[in-house]
Amino acid sequence: MESLRQCSRSACRQPAVATLTYVYADSTAVLGPLATYAEPHCYDLCAGHSARLTAPLGWELVRLNLEGRPRTPSGDELSALVDAVREQASKATDEDSTEPQRNGKHALEPPAETPGTRRAHLKVLREQN
Repeated sequence: MESLRQCSRSACRQPAVATLTYVYADSTAVLGPLATYAEPHCYDLCAGHSARLTAPLGWELVRLNLEGRPRTPSGDELSALVDAVREQASKATDEDSTEPQRNGKHALEPPAETPGTRRAHLKVLREQN
């Protein structure tokens, strides 16, 4: 499907295929897939202008996936993600076993309700043994 938006470069009437955004704080120009909506501080570029784009002197140019299909992660990336999840899960298990007690009760257990107190709209669900 062809884009309804045109290239932001003057005198270019080609359909836009990519969006250019400047991140001034990081001195970075980011060229990515065409944004869903036209933004006032972003520039839509055609295929020709996006291919020839260079960053200003001293800036970094980041080119994101422009093929229009999601990038599949490599095996190394998936392994790193699995390791990070396992590490967080083991930390959570260790913390659960060492949590402090409060008046003989589990520290995360809510205090007993007293008459006349207003309860929040969220409540703790206890595990059924």
